[in-house]
Amino acid sequence: MTTPGTAVTAPPTIDVHAHVLLPGIEALVDGLPGLADARALDARRNGSAALRVNGPMIGERIPRLTDPAVRLAAMDAQGVDIQLVSPSPSHYHYWADEETAEKVYRLANEATAAHCSAAPDRLRGLGLVPLQHPAQAVRALDHALQQGLSGVEISSHAPGRELSDPDYEPLWARAEETGAIVFLHPFGCTLDERLDRWYLSNSVGQPTENAVALSHLIFSGVLDRHPDLRIIAAHGGGYLPTHIGRADHAWQARPDAGSGCAHLPSSYLRRLYFDSLVHDPGVLRELVRVAGADRVLLGSDFPFDMGTTDPLGALRAARLSDADFEAVRGGTAAALLRKD
Repeated sequence: MTTPGTAVTAPPTIDVHAHVLLPGIEALVDGLPGLADARALDARRNGSAALRVNGPMIGERIPRLTDPAVRLAAMDAQGVDIQLVSPSPSHYHYWADEETAEKVYRLANEATAAHCSAAPDRLRGLGLVPLQHPAQAVRALDHALQQGLSGVEISSHAPGRELSDPDYEPLWARAEETGAIVFLHPFGCTLDERLDRWYLSNSVGQPTENAVALSHLIFSGVLDRHPDLRIIAAHGGGYLPTHIGRADHAWQARPDAGSGCAHLPSSYLRRLYFDSLVHDPGVLRELVRVAGADRVLLGSDFPFDMGTTDPLGALRAARLSDADFEAVRGGTAAALLRKD
């Protein structure tokens, strides 16, 4: 109960989906065997038209991606108090060998922590884990936490490995034990050239990858074995939350679909967290309905063009109840960040 005359402090506005560009990583991998093939694959997946747009788009945003002062000014203009900052997914470099992968994650963790140290009351950070080398994953997570970061960012898969791979069990166990945040943000879509026009590689590919990755976590029983994992899915979890009924039906109708997890797939949505970046007020309302406002967090994809420059405006457009609006605006994220 609030004492009469005592002011009630609202939770800060927290954006959990914002990126930092780390030029040192690209300098580190420049010219190494494997980089050219990785870039060629990226070019095939995105198509030439997308690549012509991407360069100038990123170039114009370099100050916001690298300069904490410019970032903070942009946050002020958006009405955002705190950002959870993760490396640009272009820094994953899951093609790298073990030695290079360790250098990448160490540099990413240290450079992200340094960027956030410019305003520790307003910037929280996430590091990287080399999913292509599961034996390094726990060390990478521990290194991120040692830098004062809140957790790590991962993609939807690594070459030849899904998130259901048993070799990731030590990572999930350590993340659960430490309370680390795991931010699931895809980079690239394995539908490849089918999506190489009209930027379908992103508009269709990213939500597809989110849905596939989350389905692997659900159907394989990862969330049964690690119920306290704190996973945030970017882009509202992609297609899965709004089409979860088909997964529920398969789980009930087919023994092969229901063999790996203990409960209806839809029930696991309330064990995951999702950002609000779905670009549609109706979809955001549905996400809040199926997952709960205590599982949805404000996200902008700052400062990329597939994000939103007005995350609060996008949230208001969903016309949520006051309580749900406040939870998504920052209440849920504030509780999440207090735990790390």
